[in-house]
Formats: sequence, structure tokens, C-alpha cells
Amino acid sequence: MGIELAIAIAIGVTLVVASPIAFVFGSRKGRAAEEAARRAAGESAGQVAKRIVAEAEREAESSKKQALLSGKEEVMKVREAWELEARKRREEVERVEKRVVEREQQLDKKVDLVDGKERDLGRRASELGRREKLLEDRQTELDGLVGEERRRLEQLAGLSASEAKAELIRRLEEEAQADAGNRIREIRESAKRNADREAKKIVALAVQRIAAEHTAEITASAVALPKDDMKGRIIGREGRNIRAFELATGVDVIIDDTPDTVVVSCFDPVRREVARLALEKLVADGRIHPGRIEEVVEKSRKEVEAGIIETGEQAAYEVGVHGLHPEIIKLIGRMKWRTSYGQNILFHSKEVAFLAGIMAAELGLDVAMAKRGALLHDIGKVLTHDHEGTHVQLGVEVATKYGEHPLVVNCIAAHHDDVPHESEVSVLVQAGDAISGSRPGARREAFETYVKRLEGLEKIAASYKGVDRVFAIQAGREIRVIVNPDMVDDNRMNSLTEEIARRVESELQYPGQIKVVAIREMRSSNIAR
Repeated sequence: MGIELAIAIAIGVTLVVASPIAFVFGSRKGRAAEEAARRAAGESAGQVAKRIVAEAEREAESSKKQALLSGKEEVMKVREAWELEARKRREEVERVEKRVVEREQQLDKKVDLVDGKERDLGRRASELGRREKLLEDRQTELDGLVGEERRRLEQLAGLSASEAKAELIRRLEEEAQADAGNRIREIRESAKRNADREAKKIVALAVQRIAAEHTAEITASAVALPKDDMKGRIIGREGRNIRAFELATGVDVIIDDTPDTVVVSCFDPVRREVARLALEKLVADGRIHPGRIEEVVEKSRKEVEAGIIETGEQAAYEVGVHGLHPEIIKLIGRMKWRTSYGQNILFHSKEVAFLAGIMAAELGLDVAMAKRGALLHDIGKVLTHDHEGTHVQLGVEVATKYGEHPLVVNCIAAHHDDVPHESEVSVLVQAGDAISGSRPGARREAFETYVKRLEGLEKIAASYKGVDRVFAIQAGREIRVIVNPDMVDDNRMNSLTEEIARRVESELQYPGQIKVVAIREMRSSNIAR
């Protein structure tokens, strides 16, 4: 119905459009006919009119057909466009309907899923309610059992609730102490890893840069003779020469069967050096009598004193310490003839000065102050033969008397921990002293002192509860403590080594440092038969 209506409308439009066109064409033909009439005067008006009408009719018919064809073409185009638009609309509607159907299906699925979850939540809620009820019942039952068990335990153990609480607190304290021990061990190990690495680096650098020679002085000096007959001349008639020599020098001259050798013995190394030089000069000169002996001994004493000053100045120059008092220079020079545990004090002090200076430079501290304190730290040992007091006290008195800096005085006073350290420099001096003294071969000690120190180390370590066996090894530089694993646990090991080390520091005198190692070994054995 719609298509037919559109066709009818199109035809009407075509007719409306064609009528004016036909009118225009007709007018034009009429004018042409009038012109032809004027030319054809002989034709009659009727013929002309017929011909004009006929031509107009033909042209109108032709225009009508042409207009109908044009109208049909326009109708076909409009119809095709409408059909294309209608097809597109139908396709769009079909796509929308398809999406709507899919959405409906998805919504149906979601609704089903939500319904399932709601049913599941309902079941779980009911199950949780049932379990909560069951847990409440069990909690009530457990509270009753705990109360009953507590009463039974109090009856069996004979402990009241307060006593049990005290026991629990004690156990908690033990656990807290164990945790604290573990934490202390972790902190100490972490600190040791960092500090030991840097300290070993600095100490190793300082030690590698020191190549000093060390000599061990003894209480006797040997004097070589050109021939064995010289012994009689040294003794003199009725022994007057040897008595005069011993009286002038204060030494003992030992003449025995050793060929071509005389031994000069004295605990004062300076007097021994004077006697050795004097005896060598007398032997070389050949004139040996009491008057000549006194003259040569006096000359040798002056030479030794001059050598002491020269040695002190040379040592201060080598170390790089300036501005020392002349009396201190003399004391430094006398260090050459003084030993401690077989180690020459002058070489030891110079080595400590070099070590302390290198470590101070690495740490950015006062190098000159470190070397000065290190060079003078054992200066009191030169005075122990003639004055009362320890070498630390005598060294502090001398340094204070001759105007040394308070930090230098503190280096002398604190290098054996007799007083607190007032600066980092004094700690470096103490470290350098320990390095120089603990170096293998640097010092010697009497056998009795060595044995006594070993016995003291083992006695201190064995006095602790849980210690099974103790071994002093590495020439007394290390203590191996083997503990009973049933009485000492791992947490106690750290505090045990710490306590032993502190007691060794406070009760024993020793050079260098001593390492304390605790060993806890658990063994289980059985026999297969």
C-alpha cells in the first residue's frame, strides 16, 4: 500500500512538472508558427492553426512521455534508496535485538550465581553458628578441665598458685636472659666484623711498614783477649788490678777457663758498658795498673755518657719528635742499655712510635702527639734501678717534671690501663705497645714466670662452674676451655668467655693479649652387640 501511494505521488508530481514544460515548448512553437505564417502568406490561417495545434499536440505528447520517463526514473531511485535505508535499519534492529538477548542471558546467569551464593552463605552462616555454639561448649569444658588440672597439679607439686606464678616468672626471666644473650652475641659479632676488619687493616699496614732490628741484651758482656796470657795481667799481682777495676766500675769480672775471653757481669747495663769499653782499651794498650785503670774507666764513662746523649738525639730524630728536654734526651739514650723481657727498650719504644704514628695517620689523629707519647711511654723503666715505684709512676713524674703535654703524660699513665684514657692517641700508644711486645720473638721471660702464668690462666678458667678441662696453649697466648654440655648451654658460652677474659685482665700480668676460646661438644655413643 505504501509503495502504490508513493508511485501515485510520483506520477502526480511528474504531471505537474510536465505541464509548464509543455506550455513553454508550445509557446515557442507558436512563435515559430507565426513567423512561418508571415513567411507563408499564401497559407490560410486555418491550416496554420491546425498545423500548429498538431505540432503542439505532438510536442506535448513527447514532453509528457519524457516527463513520465523522468518521473519513473526518480521513483526508482527513491525506491532503491528507501529499500537500502530500510535494509540497514532492519540489520541494526537485528543487532540490537541480539545484544539484548545476550544481555538477558548473562543477567540470568548472574542471577543464578547470586542465588547460589546466597544459599551457600546461608548454609555457612548456619554452620558457623553451630560451630560457635560447639566452641563455646568446649571452652566451658576446657575452663573446667584447666581448673581441675590446676588443682591436681598444685596437689601433686605441692605448689600454690602464687608459687607456680613465681616459678613461671623465673622461667620467663631465664628465657629473657637467653634472648638477651643471643642479642648481645649478635650485636658483638656484628661489631667485631666491622671493627676487626678496619682495625686489622690499619694494624697490618702499620706492621708491614716497620722493619726494625731487635737485640736481646743480657746481664753479661764478653771481652775478647788477644792471647790467654792477658788474663794474668788483668788479675795483677795478688789480684790488685782486678780489684781496682771492679771497684772503679762496680761490675764483676769473671775469669775462667774460657780461652781468650773475659766476662764482665753487672745488672746495670750502663756500668757494664763502661766496664766493657774500659777493659777493651786496657787490653789494647797493654798498660794495666790501678792508676791507669781509674783513668781509662773515667774516660770510658764520659764516652758512654756522650754516646747516651747522641743515641737519644738520634732516636728522637728518627722518630720525628722535637723539642724534648735535655734530661729526657739522656733518659731516651739510656734506653739502649735497658731491656724488658729480653726486648731492648729503645728499639721497642721506637717501634711503638712508628706504629702509633702510622695508625694515627690512618685515623686522621695527631701524628706528632702519638709518636711523642709512644717514644716516652716506657721512659720510667730507665729509672727503676735507682728509684722506688713502678715504671709508669716514674715515667709520669719525669714527663710532668720536664713540662710534657698532658696528653703525653696520659699516654704514659694509661698504657697499662692504670688510669682512664683521655684521648684516642693514648689508645693507639697502648695498641702499638701490645703489638711490639706480642710479636713472636720480641720478648723473653723467665721460665718460672712463664710456668706461673700458665698455671694462673688454667686456675682462673677451671674455677667456673661447668668447666670440664682447661688447656693453656700457644705459649700462654690462648686458653682452650672445654665445658660440660649438660651444665653450660650455648647462650652461657659468650658470658663465660667474657668473664674469664675480664678476670685474667684484672688478676694476671702478661705481655700482649690472651685469647679465650670455649668449646662445647655434645657426643652420643652406643655399642652394637
